[in-house]
Amino acid sequence: MTVQEYIRILRQRGWIILIAMLLATLAAYGISYAQKQLYRATVEVSTVPARTDLGLSITAKDLLRNFALNIKTLEVAQQVVTRAQLDRTPEDLLANLQVEPDGSTYTINIQATDRDGAVARDIALTVADQFVDERTQYYAQQDKRDRIEVKLRSRNVNPEQIQPKPKINAIAGSVLGLLLGIVIVLLLTWLEADLLRTPFATERALGIPVLGAIPTAGHPREAAAAAAPSGRVAVPKAA
Repeated sequence: MTVQEYIRILRQRGWIILIAMLLATLAAYGISYAQKQLYRATVEVSTVPARTDLGLSITAKDLLRNFALNIKTLEVAQQVVTRAQLDRTPEDLLANLQVEPDGSTYTINIQATDRDGAVARDIALTVADQFVDERTQYYAQQDKRDRIEVKLRSRNVNPEQIQPKPKINAIAGSVLGLLLGIVIVLLLTWLEADLLRTPFATERALGIPVLGAIPTAGHPREAAAAAAPSGRVAVPKAA
């Protein structure tokens, strides 16, 4: 296809792309406002070996996964609910709690989600405190050389609002609408690929020059242009 044909397609069907972008943007913006507010608080727990020994370091990395599994138990959740005096069940707490070990930094990331940012922060900090206290008591009975120091990296936790985000969703919706509009235009163009709409398209498809064309009624200028494509004059056939 030539540049002229692309321009013709945009002139004829560019409105489809614009409407698709507008509708997708409005839909994404509206859905965002319908979402409930959610906040996420993240606490990092550091687990550092007492000595720089390769064997102890490997052991500490392997224990991270076990630590994460032990944190997400109903027993720990019940202790956290009691300790923080939360008005929810342990099952609800676990459903909004994520615990991810990171062996590259010897840390455990505890993330709590709630409609109230302050509550999300309290849950994350309480879960971390519960884990640190339990590990501290355990390692207090071990040889100092074999201990793993467990502590919070920081208690300064700022909850992050994760939804709704209307502006970000609106931008994402507009991009999706743009892609959808382009797909629709390409599909319509493909469906009409076999139609010969211009003298140039006819010449290219048939490989022969066009000497004339039937004029379109009601459009004098277009009829004159169609009657003499590419500078050629249509000669009537003798009777």
